[in-house]
Amino acid sequence: MKFYIKNMVCSRCKMVVKSEFEKLGLQTIAVELGEVELEESVSENQKEALLHNLQALGFDLIDDKKTKTVERIKTLIIDLVHHKNNELKINLSDYLAEDLSQDYNSLSNLFSEIENTTIEKYFISQKIEKVKELLVYNELSLSEIADILNYSNVAHLSNQFKKITGSTPTSFKKSKDKKRIQIENL
Repeated sequence: MKFYIKNMVCSRCKMVVKSEFEKLGLQTIAVELGEVELEESVSENQKEALLHNLQALGFDLIDDKKTKTVERIKTLIIDLVHHKNNELKINLSDYLAEDLSQDYNSLSNLFSEIENTTIEKYFISQKIEKVKELLVYNELSLSEIADILNYSNVAHLSNQFKKITGSTPTSFKKSKDKKRIQIENL
């Protein structure tokens, strides 16, 4: 039995969600971003308790097919940007279409309908949050960050950063108020 879970965006989320299943005596086969697979079926009481516990932690169960698809797109993008930097050189539309076994235009239309933004804008917002994270760490140059996140050059990264945040990467880095947005709120 598979559960689809909204707002699972990192390895800590996977640990927390797995723990909530185990608290209810449910043994997981696999826990991935946005998905949990169980060996056995779940009673209605267990499902209600699970839903309550997950919602208290900022997660939610997803039941309808459209929402599952949109959450899978978001999960794939988050995973790609925040955990698989070396794979950012691939074509996003091909990556999503292949993983979801659906036409990219259909995925794009569905995403826009449900999220009121495009896949591309969501992807860019994730990349900008990753740039912010790397700037805060202060371990890499802007040129290295541009390379890691597959920007064609520093100017492209800087222009996109300013368009999204209203400030340049350098201004952001110097700022005492380095506001980042939680991944699940993008």
